[in-house]
Amino acid sequence: MENSPIQDLFRRQAEHQALLRLSSAEQRIAKLRKLLAAVEARAADIRQAAHLDYRKAGAEVDLTEIYSTVAEIRFAIGHLRKWMRPLKVANPAGLLGTHSEIHHQPKGVALIIGPWNYPFSLIVIPLVSAIAAGCCAVLKPSELTPHMSALLGKMVAELFDPAEVAVVEGDAQATQQLLALPFDHIFFTGSTRVGKLVMTAAAQHLASVTLELGGKSPVIVDRSADLEQAAERIAWGKFINAGQTCVAPDYVLVHEDCVDGLVAGLRAAIARFYGASPAQQAASPDLCRIINARNFERLDALLAASLQQGAQVAIGGQTDAAQRYIAPTVLTRVTPQSALMGEEIFGPILPVLTYQSLDEVYAFLRARDKPLALYIYAQDRAVADQIIAHTSAGGTLVNNAIVHLANPNLPFGGIGPSGLGHYHGQFGFAAFSHQRAVMRQGRPNIFRMMYPPYSAKVTALIRRATRWFA
Repeated sequence: MENSPIQDLFRRQAEHQALLRLSSAEQRIAKLRKLLAAVEARAADIRQAAHLDYRKAGAEVDLTEIYSTVAEIRFAIGHLRKWMRPLKVANPAGLLGTHSEIHHQPKGVALIIGPWNYPFSLIVIPLVSAIAAGCCAVLKPSELTPHMSALLGKMVAELFDPAEVAVVEGDAQATQQLLALPFDHIFFTGSTRVGKLVMTAAAQHLASVTLELGGKSPVIVDRSADLEQAAERIAWGKFINAGQTCVAPDYVLVHEDCVDGLVAGLRAAIARFYGASPAQQAASPDLCRIINARNFERLDALLAASLQQGAQVAIGGQTDAAQRYIAPTVLTRVTPQSALMGEEIFGPILPVLTYQSLDEVYAFLRARDKPLALYIYAQDRAVADQIIAHTSAGGTLVNNAIVHLANPNLPFGGIGPSGLGHYHGQFGFAAFSHQRAVMRQGRPNIFRMMYPPYSAKVTALIRRATRWFA
């Protein structure tokens, strides 16, 4: 039986990896510089593709797709030589005469599966890490953003030999064909449901995985919060990309004394960002659309069900199926049993729940999956520290939203259902690298005194050594 084009591509990359693993820091940096120049030169094309796929504003593309990618490439260029150096480590006294190092070597051929919500940056940033680590890579962009997918395919074909980096376009069938191959590492960004399928496929070949998933990222607003500031930052983090962000604030837990002030602040912030009236908001060029009809229908159904269950629209609530438009919406009187609280929202709908004590908040969060992000608004640092100590999340940001992922010195990733593994900066380099232990034996070799036969003298020496060195 003849191999398929995807199988042939994998075979070529597997063969080329033997050569690529020997590449120097200078050679990898040269490739990163070419990629950087291409991203900067293609900025207008990236904006156009995002607008055609789901009417995303050019400035928002600059901020969330282009800037984040360029910053990641520049950071890797500036630090790669240091990352690649063997790391000398100390030896315990019992290993006198040895010298130990950790070598970072490429894992091999990597599969990078990108999402539709940030279809450029969330596939190119992992590629930066793969190139830095010396891996070959197959990129599978989302079929839900066809214009960006086509642009990525064209860019990569111009920059790289397919034996090193290649794009495979197509639907879920193409993804399944890729997942059946014995990649050395799989990097997936997407839903928890699909992440489980990816991990199952990787297990067939004992491939390592990095899973960047999602989850319901909560916002906790303490009584000490600056409500106007908190509302503005929550609104920005929630409604950017129409809420279709893995680290978007999913819902708010606000102290019952502060709910009215927070909602008033959200109303004012939404009016400043997108217009005061429903008509102005619908016409705003800065509000993108829901990615497709299926996702719009899901959100519309969740909104309708929650209203039937007693939630009230405090802000927004307007929808237009023909335009796949949902206004920036804030709901109050939401209960934990509301339909919107049963799954990640991934849209511009913000449920607001109230609490009386932080103990209620801790119990509420412990009963749910650990989120990708947790946001705390509190001017009292002791309160913020207490919340951090009592909760678990992939990452946490105090008094802002989303921007923690812009620091390449911080690991970005989830925990449990919200993800596995980390990336950005050196953490991304490590994700695509094998940390190989290397020990060199010099003089003296003290173990020689403990070789068989185990005479009484040798046995006594071993016992003394275990007491001295253990």
